[in-house]
Amino acid sequence: MKKLVAIALTQVFLLTAKAGCLNIGMLLQQKEADTSITNSVVEDSIISEVLKTKMPPQKEKVQYFSQVTKYGFKNLFAQYNYNPALPYSVQVNPNAESYMQDYLKAHSNHLIQMKGWGQPYFNLIDNILSQYGLPRELKYLAVIESNLSTGATSWKGAGGPWQFMPYTARDYGLVVNGFFDERRDYYKSTHAAARYLLTLYGQLHDWLLVIAAYNGGPGRVFSAIKKSGSRNFWSLQYYLPTESRNHVKKFIATHYVMEGSGGITTTPNLAGGTGIGANPYDKKPSLTEEELANTSTQAISGKYNSLVIAKNLSMDITQFNRYNPDFDNMMSVNGNYDLRLPVDKMQVFLANKYSILNECVQLLLGDNPAPPANQQVIYPAPKNPKKKKS
Repeated sequence: MKKLVAIALTQVFLLTAKAGCLNIGMLLQQKEADTSITNSVVEDSIISEVLKTKMPPQKEKVQYFSQVTKYGFKNLFAQYNYNPALPYSVQVNPNAESYMQDYLKAHSNHLIQMKGWGQPYFNLIDNILSQYGLPRELKYLAVIESNLSTGATSWKGAGGPWQFMPYTARDYGLVVNGFFDERRDYYKSTHAAARYLLTLYGQLHDWLLVIAAYNGGPGRVFSAIKKSGSRNFWSLQYYLPTESRNHVKKFIATHYVMEGSGGITTTPNLAGGTGIGANPYDKKPSLTEEELANTSTQAISGKYNSLVIAKNLSMDITQFNRYNPDFDNMMSVNGNYDLRLPVDKMQVFLANKYSILNECVQLLLGDNPAPPANQQVIYPAPKNPKKKKS
């Protein structure tokens, strides 16, 4: 009899404990949901304020907003945003690996060249996006929209580096008429693009969905969410129009080339080829005997960046990568590298190595001064820009 009572009491205790755990779990989930709702309310309030005043938010709100909006990349990067100090392949969502290979095969060389000539445009866009607390990765949206060209015009009538339609441009404060077209003003159109991206983010709270909506409109994205029952891009992607789905594909591939430890010629092979530094699409040529005989090698360490070194040595980035394959990736992983350069270029590097290192660090930290708010900045159109095809 005592055994039966003991067993019954034990069962009651276990059921009570289980119920308590479920209640605690439900409370934690409710707390997370409440926190998420609170964050969304604060975000939406800031977005509404920015859109109403048509000015970047105050500094303290920018700091808060920049920490919040990075979570919009939760479905692309393991830590919600990209960390240039870590190898790309350990951060990106595995779903993205095969998703972008075809695009890389066709466009990687063009994008690598853009890393050099496009730097002034990227610096300008970075500065403006940071004023709104937006992730700087969003600058690559201008790459897939227009190839950074102010003269780009689609057959639908979208124009400028951000490919605004006239009515959308006017909604965000740009003048578009028979005399002026501010869609082609880099400074003003990028401010307008930042506000438009904020509008879409306020509706979707996920940057991959924002990029799809930028192409096809938020209505199509909400339709895909409803049909799929998910707000995760990887789950709803095939409910989107092909063009909008491919827009996200282009963005991911472009980000990979531009930021993935130095580009497709110097990054880990996401497809799992022959290892770190392998690139199945762009076989790097080896140096000739004459080139090898005219080289000098120097062990370096620190936060050096291939683009900054190449710029200061007046070297083409492709040429630099031939001499120093996998440079950015090896520097990010190991912190050191045996730099190989032509003898004359090595002399220039050694004479300026500390100023070059300082510039590399400043680029990593993003410490580029923003132009005054009332200053119009228009960069010249890139050479032989390719117009966007719709």
